[in-house]
Amino acid sequence: MLWFNGSIPDAISLAKQRNLVFVVVITGDDEQSVQLLSSWEDARVSAAAQSSCVAIKVDTKSDTCLQFSQIYPVVCVPSSFFIGESGIPLEVIAGSVSPEELMKRIQHVNQKLEERREQKKKGEEEEMERRKVGKDMQDFKKKQEDEKTKRLLEERNREKAEEKAARERVKQQIAMDRAERAARFSKAQEEQMATKQALLQARQAEQEARKESMLRERSTIARIQFRLPDGSSITNQFSSQGRLQEAWQFAAQEVGNRYGNFTLATMFPRREFTSKDLNKTLLELELVPSASIVLLPQSSRPANAVIQSSSGGVWAVLGTLLYPLLAVWRFLSSFLFVTPPSSAATPSQGPAQQSTSYTNPTSASNKAKRESLNKQSLEDRPKEFKKDGKICRLRTQDDSEDDNNTWNGNSTQQM
Repeated sequence: MLWFNGSIPDAISLAKQRNLVFVVVITGDDEQSVQLLSSWEDARVSAAAQSSCVAIKVDTKSDTCLQFSQIYPVVCVPSSFFIGESGIPLEVIAGSVSPEELMKRIQHVNQKLEERREQKKKGEEEEMERRKVGKDMQDFKKKQEDEKTKRLLEERNREKAEEKAARERVKQQIAMDRAERAARFSKAQEEQMATKQALLQARQAEQEARKESMLRERSTIARIQFRLPDGSSITNQFSSQGRLQEAWQFAAQEVGNRYGNFTLATMFPRREFTSKDLNKTLLELELVPSASIVLLPQSSRPANAVIQSSSGGVWAVLGTLLYPLLAVWRFLSSFLFVTPPSSAATPSQGPAQQSTSYTNPTSASNKAKRESLNKQSLEDRPKEFKKDGKICRLRTQDDSEDDNNTWNGNSTQQM
């Protein structure tokens, strides 16, 4: 028998390197130990052990046995321990056995070792298979997870692309709606402006037509206001193609003989119409559509028309003093308190059928009374004005008879 002469750790290391069974034989000084050693020294047993075991012989009294017994309890001496690669005892033989029995035990240990190796190999293969399957499963799961992640990422990217496209469509729709609203608003503004312009043009055309109609109507009618020497006025309408003679006849018919002979004149511009102007139309004389004509009396007075204030009494003196103020008041009131005519004749009516309006009369009785008073005042009051060109001034006793008999129709009383 070839025993290992080294230490137990070295024997264990050698057994693992050669994939052999580690055998520890515990012997003593008794007869059974001698028999057991003789069985191990058998040629057949030695050959079998040489090919399958790394055997070490340990004395029961040695420190090595003491250390070994701390791991593997030694129950009896002698004994044989067959320990596998994993450190687990495969077989323990207590006492002495014959070589045949020892051969059987060695064969049984080798068989167990082979079974253990097969199981280990199978287990390793199974473990490798499991690991492989696990790895495959892990790879498969990882692949599935990667595919799922990739699919989710693709779906997310597609959703983002769809959201972006939807936002772009919304923006385009909003821009189109704004442009359409702006176009509709602009069109509505243009239509509104066109409508306003059309209405404005229509109104302007209507106003122009009305203005032209009024101008045509005014051009066919002449509204003449006659200002009398006493400050009152009368108004009448004549045809624009009518002659000034008709206006003079109308005035003469209205005033009668109150002012004697008179002529017609305009103040602005200053113009006194002559006998040649009587045959001209009112349109030619620029009295259309309206004009203001002043009656200028031109009647002669007798030499005794001037009366001294001493023979007139107190009333004559008061009349002489207050008459200039009265004349100024009548002049101002003729401009400030002129009332429009109460009625006007239509263009188709002739001068004889046209209406006459006065600014001062209130009733027929007042009119008759005022005419009688004016006539009496003209007869009784002294003729206190005299004409000096276009200027009227108070008369004096030194004035000549011709001056006293001249009456200026452009006096302040006429205004």
